[in-house]
Amino acid sequence: MRYVSFRRPDGTASFGRIEGETIVELASDAVPSLKAALTDGSLATLTDGASFAAADVVLLPVIPDPAKILCVGLNYAEHVKETGREQKAHPAIFVRYADSLVADGQPMVKPTVTERFDYEGELAVVIGKPCHKVAAADAMAYVAGYSAFNDGSARDWQRHNIQFTPGKTFPGTGGFGPALVTPDEIADLGALHVQTRLNGQVVQDQPVSDMIWDIPTVIAYISAFTPLSPGDVIATGTPGGVGDKRTPPLYMKAGDKVEVDIGTIGTLTHRIIDEA
Repeated sequence: MRYVSFRRPDGTASFGRIEGETIVELASDAVPSLKAALTDGSLATLTDGASFAAADVVLLPVIPDPAKILCVGLNYAEHVKETGREQKAHPAIFVRYADSLVADGQPMVKPTVTERFDYEGELAVVIGKPCHKVAAADAMAYVAGYSAFNDGSARDWQRHNIQFTPGKTFPGTGGFGPALVTPDEIADLGALHVQTRLNGQVVQDQPVSDMIWDIPTVIAYISAFTPLSPGDVIATGTPGGVGDKRTPPLYMKAGDKVEVDIGTIGTLTHRIIDEA
């Protein structure tokens, strides 16, 4: 199944299931959001409501209100190499905030305080059940599904000190969508490529199988230090090819179009605008 969060034509926030060019609403007073449906385990049993043409609604981030967004840094060897960093024994983890997220089709916002606004196409994992201190062998049972992510980064702010967070969570800089795709829709997750295109030019393209720390390992590591809840999001890291490490550097600017394409999971598309 493919699920989206959206605003109805009257502006009401809702969620539903995609069927071709139609969205079948699943929200109710009892289960008002996709996160709520994951939390109470009702997603697969909800009653169909109204139907909307996809063109008549405005998408929201897949999970508009995740309690936690945890991001994995340096999870592809090519990206580690291009940064000149030493490969560590454990994943690098940093956080984003929910107000940094923007939906598919909505603009990503270049902060006024940087000219080094970089793309980072990534696979996002959405947690479906509470988990804490879960073993890697059991971790996939806690995955609700997958989506695409663009971890837009203000590179100068990222490097003000040794922590990544200041450059990673400006409002409107994190693309997330278009849909939550359940695992049964994906025949071979590792074979899917994370491909990023900037103005039509392919700038990143690596298979998910190239991750240094695979998804079960990442979930086990993160859940060892913090409990994970339904709707929490893990951005699993970006492949090599980031703009900051190109010669000359290649940054996103107002008017650019950036796409993150992960095969059957879908394509996340944004235009870049300047912060007002």
